[in-house]
Amino acid sequence: MIKKWSYYLLIFSIVAFITTGFKPSSLSKKSYSDFSTSLGLPYQLPSQNTNDYNLKAPYLGKTFMGFKEAVGFKESQGKYTLVNSLGYMGKYQFGISALKTVGVHDSVDFLNNKKLQEKAFVALIQRNKWNLRKIIKAYDGKIIDGICVTESGILAAAHLGGAGSVKKYLYSNGAKKCKDKFGTSISHYLKKFGGYETHHIKADKNARVRL
Repeated sequence: MIKKWSYYLLIFSIVAFITTGFKPSSLSKKSYSDFSTSLGLPYQLPSQNTNDYNLKAPYLGKTFMGFKEAVGFKESQGKYTLVNSLGYMGKYQFGISALKTVGVHDSVDFLNNKKLQEKAFVALIQRNKWNLRKIIKAYDGKIIDGICVTESGILAAAHLGGAGSVKKYLYSNGAKKCKDKFGTSISHYLKKFGGYETHHIKADKNARVRL
């Protein structure tokens, strides 16, 4: 009988020990500012208030930076070292002739230089803006083939197929469906990249890369 009671007493003691071990710690009652490191330096725990954090990713919207990133993603998914099956290279898929036009003659250096690629894109935009200045003035805001034509759309389309293709498409009122070798149309770029802020970009007939 004594052994039986000793057994129950042992079980009760174990249960009591386990139960008290899971009591809420007094630390849970402290505010975050109560904590410090072993060196006495203040340490702030992450806030439980979601309002203390900026949960929104940067939004580039219709800015020129947004324009560049949108075109770059469409051309190469933003990959600076990409070379496609036709030899077009970089984030903005430049051909050799376009690179030479803006003063770039080393394609290997071009592929490995992000800053050079960004400057080359801006220089080409400036050249296209000069070449298409009359087109931009005449067609900006007009509806062609169901598309509201804008300056940024024209410049993006020129990057795709050249200034000549843009002129043919617009002069024909959308009848000439100009496309690149992969089947992407001028009209698609006119629509997709319309409404971005490119008005501050200076039209420059002789724009070249300057690092």
